[in-house]
Formats: sequence, C-alpha cells, structure tokens
Amino acid sequence: MTILQVQNLVKEFDGIKAVDDISFEIEKNSICALLGPNGSGKTTVFNLISGYLKPERGKIFFNGKEITLLSPHKIAKLGIGRTFQNIRLFLQISVLDNVMLGFKYEKGDKFFSALFQTKRMKKEEKENLFKAEEILKFVGLIDKKYELAENLSHGQRKLLELARILAREPKLFLLDEPFAGLFPETKKTMVDLIRKLKEGGKTILFIEHDINSVMGLAEKVIVLNYGKKIAEGKPEEVRNNKEVLNVYLGKKYEQNP
Repeated sequence: MTILQVQNLVKEFDGIKAVDDISFEIEKNSICALLGPNGSGKTTVFNLISGYLKPERGKIFFNGKEITLLSPHKIAKLGIGRTFQNIRLFLQISVLDNVMLGFKYEKGDKFFSALFQTKRMKKEEKENLFKAEEILKFVGLIDKKYELAENLSHGQRKLLELARILAREPKLFLLDEPFAGLFPETKKTMVDLIRKLKEGGKTILFIEHDINSVMGLAEKVIVLNYGKKIAEGKPEEVRNNKEVLNVYLGKKYEQNP
C-alpha cells in the first residue's frame, strides 16, 4: 500500500528548475533512499513534501490525502516527521527536555496547564516523561538525559534529533542526510535504528549523496540529478544504471559489456 505519492512536482528558483517534473511513490513500511550529488534537488523535494516550500506545479498525497498546500505544522500533525541537514535542537536545555518538547499534549492546552497544573495534565506529563526516557534508551542517549544538548557530539545531536521526532510518533520519517559527518560506530547505530523503525511498522525516506551508503539498507533508491529523476529501482539495479554511473564516475565512464 502506498503511503506517499509525489506527482509531477516542479519548483523553480529565479527561473531555474530545482525540481523538474518529478514523480514517485513510497510504499508503507519500507526504506527508500533519495540519492543524488549535491545540488540535485533532494532537499528541495523534502521541503516540498514537508510544506516548507510550495511547488509551481504538481501534487503530493500522504495516505491518500492531498497535502500539497498544507502548512508544515499541519503536515507534521498528519504523521510526517523530518530531520534537517543543519541539526535543529534547543541547545541550552537538556537532552530530556528536547525530547519532551516533541510530544503532542492531547488532554489539555499547554497555557492552561501552566497556570493551573490540572491533575489530568500532571498525569500526561508523567506519562510523557516515561515515554521520553524510553525513546532515549532506544537511541542510546539515556545516560545523557540531563546533559545540555550543546554538550553533545555531532553524532549524538543527530540521534537526539531523531529522538525528538520519535516523540511525535510519525508514520513517515524524512531523514535529511542521517549519516553525514558520523563516525563509523555512530553510523552503524543510525543504520540499526532505521532498521528497527521499519520493523516497528514505520516508513523511512532518507536523503543520501553517497551511493555506497544506501546498499544493504534501502529497499528502493530514487536518483536525482539537476532536479530530474534519472533512475528508480532496487539498489543493485540503480548502481548498475549507466546514467547513474555517468553522474558519479564521469561522462567518460563506459559500462563493461
């Protein structure tokens, strides 16, 4: 069953098409990579899906509902969570509080709660505290829960950003270069977490520019170049695609017979 449909998206900046008539579908409970060199349009596609940009043309559907013109807040509320290439955390508060800020408070208004601390809201706060600690255990940061976010390493900050998204329990994760700048051990941790998310019924679409990083993890790969989709398929198929090889190895590359 399809969870995300992107139909004929076009996005221009100063007359230049950053995204040029791109279409694809993502199946529920799958791991898909959006691959391409720097400047190929990957992050622009993410910004269109998550509502931070609006397309000149095209439509986006999530679980059968059109979300093309919805705000980022409404899209997130429907069940799409994303990370950013430039990590966005509250650096002056603790790791635990960063995760707590990710929760949706269903039983009352935050302002009302702050004034009157209703019994119901106190109960929800306690439940969310337990959930936050479980999430931090999941990503391997439980021993850092009282540490200020600014004191974390780059890799730990990426894990914390993922933890904060987990607090909102999204159905679809958009991960913008989750492996960028990670040491091998932390990269392995991130790969393991993505696999566990899939095992838990989640769907993951992640951006990557290194073709080798998607092998063995992604079930499907979509390749962009200069805003156009140039290939789509299983990782092995894409890695042997002549146009993809030309993009990564140069135009003089010739496939072996």
